[in-house]
Amino acid sequence: MSRGAQAEQMAAKFLQAQGLKLVQQNYSCKHGEIDLIMQDAATLVFVEVRLRGGNHFGGAAASITATKQGRLIRTAQHYLAALKHIPACRFDAVLYEGLDGTQPQWIKNAFSLM
Repeated sequence: MSRGAQAEQMAAKFLQAQGLKLVQQNYSCKHGEIDLIMQDAATLVFVEVRLRGGNHFGGAAASITATKQGRLIRTAQHYLAALKHIPACRFDAVLYEGLDGTQPQWIKNAFSLM
């Protein structure tokens, strides 16, 4: 299993321990991929999981650039287009600076529709 896939599994377990429910993992379309889609009460949460070996070059948070955010938003819009009812939504980030077993940084509402 790749380090990225391992980080996604760890993030899913972490979020489930916080009370979120996994809806889908690795949703992809022509616009890009969303690592995790979770349900937090009535809110649909699109989660970007980032892993970096350290905080060089800004760390995991800095790697979610405006271009990456745009791809995530377009991918989420593609996912939502297939739903009959559009729920409240948000974009979260789960950030790992290495896979040493430490708790990730969870940023709720990491960014919003532009």
